[in-house]
Amino acid sequence: MKISELEIKNFRNYKSLKVSFDEKVNVFIGKNAQGKTNLLESIFCCCIGKSFKNCKDKELILWGQDAASVKMTAEKKFRDVKVEIFYDRSRKKTVKINSLPIKRLGELIGEVNVVFFSPQELKLVKESPEQRRTFMDIDISQQSRRYFYQLSRYEKILANRNKLFKICSTLDAVKETIDIWDRALVSSAKILAFERQKFVQEILPYAQKAHSFISGGKENLQLSYRCGCGVPLDENFEENMAKLLRKNLEKDFKLGYTSIGPHRDDIDIFLNDVEVKNFGSQGQQRTVALSLKLAELENMKANCGEYPILLLDDVFSELDAERQARLLKFVGRTQTFITCTDEREIEGTLFHVSAGQVTKIERHTQKR
Repeated sequence: MKISELEIKNFRNYKSLKVSFDEKVNVFIGKNAQGKTNLLESIFCCCIGKSFKNCKDKELILWGQDAASVKMTAEKKFRDVKVEIFYDRSRKKTVKINSLPIKRLGELIGEVNVVFFSPQELKLVKESPEQRRTFMDIDISQQSRRYFYQLSRYEKILANRNKLFKICSTLDAVKETIDIWDRALVSSAKILAFERQKFVQEILPYAQKAHSFISGGKENLQLSYRCGCGVPLDENFEENMAKLLRKNLEKDFKLGYTSIGPHRDDIDIFLNDVEVKNFGSQGQQRTVALSLKLAELENMKANCGEYPILLLDDVFSELDAERQARLLKFVGRTQTFITCTDEREIEGTLFHVSAGQVTKIERHTQKR
């Protein structure tokens, strides 16, 4: 798949912009705070429905304006897709796919798949499990709307279960209605846990291959899914998790929240049997994070039949020359959007970004 055209109005620092892209590599160069990342953000919004910065929709609107819009045209293997998002300070955003309004954000997920990587993505390796759960959720949701809806359902059920612990003054009062929420929670938890386990198993060989290439084959990468449900992932999962929820009920009541479930999941990451999160160098953590993102590309290609869009935001500033060169050998596989502060030897179309203005400079064809 590829994005052929992007049109934005009053989005971030862009008053008005309409630009067409190269089907392979597009490089945006410019000084900091000129709008390079905002371009990638507008594309991401059209693919996922929200920003990768986890900000409020109203924050995307240009200062002093009441509304904004982003329109993106993408060419897929069997059909074209036009996504339009309209932001308004006075009401919720509206989304259209091929001129038809959608009722739920889940209808947008998977229309145009995307993989985003920036220096901030180092959090994927070295920070809390929440970062790795988000990594799994965004990737799997783009490949499975069923997963996306079950994830939304699970989060609502979990919130209601936890609310019981706060509004009920006694454990006996909780027991009167907890079974209803437990049955629903276990049903959704099973789908999430099995899908996440499958995902980690699928991306492992791709991540190992990418990591070996980028690092020069010096280290062996291992990934394993750590289920937070507290029971084996087998045919008795629902029954066993329900029992464990009942066993932990008094503890959960005292804590005020549910102590087991997919919201406690994690991915364990090792290099040569050493945990990367706590003992890996910054260079190792960067390489692993990049390898996981490249594994996303291959996994989506295998499951969806075509590569997703790749967004690389200021990644080269965090990689040494050797890793930069190896990364560039990957980008030709799919349409890629790269931001950087100076011109590099990258085959593709070059754009200059300054104060919310984008100028196509030339077809950059230097040899690597």
